[in-house]
Amino acid sequence: MIVLLVVPLLLPWALPPLARRTAERVRPDVALCAITGAAATLALGVVACLGVLLLPLVLRLPLLAQLAHLLHPLRVGPAFLTSTASCLAAGALGVAVAAGVRGAATEVARLRAVRRYLAGLPHAGGMCVLDDDRPDAFALPAGLRSRSRIVVTAGMLRALDAREREALLGHERAHLASRHHLFLAVAQLAGWCHPALAAVVAHASFAAERAADEAAARVCGDRRLTARAVGRAALAAAAHRAGPTPPLFAAKGTTGPVPARVKALLAQAPARRIAPALLAMTLLCAAAGASSLAGALWVHHGIEIAQGERSAG
Repeated sequence: MIVLLVVPLLLPWALPPLARRTAERVRPDVALCAITGAAATLALGVVACLGVLLLPLVLRLPLLAQLAHLLHPLRVGPAFLTSTASCLAAGALGVAVAAGVRGAATEVARLRAVRRYLAGLPHAGGMCVLDDDRPDAFALPAGLRSRSRIVVTAGMLRALDAREREALLGHERAHLASRHHLFLAVAQLAGWCHPALAAVVAHASFAAERAADEAAARVCGDRRLTARAVGRAALAAAAHRAGPTPPLFAAKGTTGPVPARVKALLAQAPARRIAPALLAMTLLCAAAGASSLAGALWVHHGIEIAQGERSAG
């Protein structure tokens, strides 16, 4: 029955291709919610199963050894298999924790660096214009002591005409209004829990950029203008050395597969629809959840047997 706890550790490898197809074929705002939700669900299952698999090893620690008798009658399989699975779970959990700590430290350092860079600079209407020739623009979410704002350089404003600037600013406003930074933060957190989920972050980012593109196109009323603004902004940013690197959840309109974004804007606006990839993603999460729940119930049943609350038969 230990396989019930192993299956949720393998299922995340099926999510990246499903997330890619969902980001390409489903309306962007729906795709972003679906991809982020699936990644979070699978990450939760991974952490839960690793924790359960770690029990035999944890109960060998001196402080917890007195509780080991509770699991003695629990038949989890051959001793060698149990010990191996527990050691592998400990290693995987250690890697995930290390990746999370390192990633979180990097993001916090980037956020602090950007906030220090912007400290004391004037801003109006939620926008801060930097006197910098390097073309750049991004949406910086609110902090405990600061408000959200759109950060754009003078170089970026000069690279676009008036209507293109409005499209770009509409794109960044959409990121803030829809709180895309929260979705991207959740996707990042899930990516630190499992290597397969780390590949999903790029698809979540693409869905967030596409959702902001569509919002900007609706505000401007011109999809071709928005496509031109996205393309020109990306080309201008690529031709110059970047300034301070914002955290990954501070979405930038010049990131992601820009040609795919431009191509989507030159086509018809996407409609809300249920794609096969979205259904497959739902089934994947359901399978992971069912397997994790069944494994947890099996362990709980075994512990009740160990405590004499139920008979082994």
